[in-house]
Amino acid sequence: MSVKVTSPHLARVKQLLLESNNLTDDGLQDIMGSVLSHQVDYADLYIQSLRRESWFLENGVVNFGSFDVDQGFGLRALEHDQTAFAFSQHIDLKHLQHAARSVKTIAAPGRSPLAIGSACFADRRHFIADDPILARDTEQKITLLQKINRLTRAQDPRVVQVTASLELTHSVNYLLRHDLYQAADIRPMLVLRIGVIVERNGVKESASTGIGGRGDFNLFNDAALQTAVSGMVKSALINLEAIAAPSGSMPVVIAAGWPGMLLHEAMGHGFEGDFNRLGTSVYSGKLGERVAQPGITIVDDGTLPGHRGSLNVDDEGQPTQCTTLIEDGILKGYMHDSLSARLMGLPPTGNGRRQSYAHLPMPRMTNTFMRNGKYDPQEIIGSVKNGLYLADLGSGQVDIVSGQYSFQTALAYMIENGKITTPVKGATLTGNGPETLRQISMAGNDLALDRGVAVCGKAGQSVPVCVGQPTLKVDNLVVGGTR
Repeated sequence: MSVKVTSPHLARVKQLLLESNNLTDDGLQDIMGSVLSHQVDYADLYIQSLRRESWFLENGVVNFGSFDVDQGFGLRALEHDQTAFAFSQHIDLKHLQHAARSVKTIAAPGRSPLAIGSACFADRRHFIADDPILARDTEQKITLLQKINRLTRAQDPRVVQVTASLELTHSVNYLLRHDLYQAADIRPMLVLRIGVIVERNGVKESASTGIGGRGDFNLFNDAALQTAVSGMVKSALINLEAIAAPSGSMPVVIAAGWPGMLLHEAMGHGFEGDFNRLGTSVYSGKLGERVAQPGITIVDDGTLPGHRGSLNVDDEGQPTQCTTLIEDGILKGYMHDSLSARLMGLPPTGNGRRQSYAHLPMPRMTNTFMRNGKYDPQEIIGSVKNGLYLADLGSGQVDIVSGQYSFQTALAYMIENGKITTPVKGATLTGNGPETLRQISMAGNDLALDRGVAVCGKAGQSVPVCVGQPTLKVDNLVVGGTR
């Protein structure tokens, strides 16, 4: 059977990945037919070519640069919940045939009952496909980093060290499923990370920021750079004045935007389909139950134009979508890949993601955020007599199954009599994600997404994501401090 190409996007990917490696539709169909000579329940072939360039500046000098190319395929066959997987950096018929002979042994010999046909490819574009590596020459990329160094140092004479890195990637992805459905995606990514150290009287403080997304160099326009750099330096200088954080249980107001990483890590993984299929998530079997207070709605949306976690199709060829996880405090759904969806009898949600062709897909978040509530942020702050205001989140540790977490604050203040007052440092927030979710009593109307630098880790794989939330009030959190 010939497979009809209905998408210019797909045609371009096939030219880049298949034709350049002397692969044809008929040849790949034979590979899939070989896998289906055994009674497998699902099979797919994922081919990827990834190009990456990076530059690093420290104190005005670009002292590191790299460029690498990685490409290969991963062939997978499933029998119920068991998986056979083979991958190679050699994209050619010989290695594909060898992989097919290996993976089909997951199931007994005999023709698979899976239907063979073709499906229309949904040509969806949530971001441009241009290669950012080719968009600027080397001199322009270095000039950008040097500009950041100058902008940062011009903020304050107490700036003693500046670092900046630029990472550009361009990933071309193709998928063929057992029913001959084809999907493709071309994914650019630009990430600029900036760090600063300030010093006063021998005391040093640091801060960091970044800008990123699936777009072009317009992400790094003058206004965006100025906002990022000035906010970063201001945070570091404020921490020079900060006093030791208090300790104890208290209400905490969490700022909009990047602090949504706490929600992502401590709660979001609990909504992923594999944990719920296996019964290891605290949310397993609780669809339709109240898990948060009224007014709390959380979604995962892989379709946001240009955002870091967005995909046109996931790594199983499923179009991404907006999946409601919690609506008005009620658990409404989970995020699925094809395996968890099939075994739970639910439709896939476009959340099958893998780090590369050499990794198995699993349910992962894309752009996960809490929707706006009804409160003005000042009203939320004003409702707290004595507590903590978390303006920026630092590093942390999370058990993604139980939701137990411990996060450092990067920038925090005391709230006294309904007003933000003294900056404090050294605070640690400790708690349990599901319990913290239940403790959220007020959600603001100022939803913001993160700066475009978030990375999510799970089972040894890292993928780009986006997080976000409005200003939130958590009625009771354990704050670890030094006084």
